[in-house]
Amino acid sequence: GQLVESGGDLVQPGGSLRLSCTGSGFDFSYYAMSWCRQAPGKERELVGGISNFGEYINYGDSVKGRFTITRDNAKNTLYLQMSSLKPEDTAVYFCARGNRYMCTSFRGQGTQVTVSS
Repeated sequence: GQLVESGGDLVQPGGSLRLSCTGSGFDFSYYAMSWCRQAPGKERELVGGISNFGEYINYGDSVKGRFTITRDNAKNTLYLQMSSLKPEDTAVYFCARGNRYMCTSFRGQGTQVTVSS
């Protein structure tokens, strides 16, 4: 199986962006999922996660109130809606399978988000 992220872009501070993560080759609805990010020179950070049917969602403190995680199991897709973006949100964002509190090793290749004027 694999995960493929998309939707990364260059966006101005205060702007919004939606990322997608599509899974294939496995039963997507079986797994909790997480969004993670990593900026150059910084440690990998858990953005947040969601249980396998979406009933439980958790967020990192740095994104609470600004980012929203959802999933559509019929489409095998995980989403990250980002709003009120800040320059410090600049990073490669990737999705990971299996644990909503961790950035597991089963992850996609990532998509670049750059917040800059």
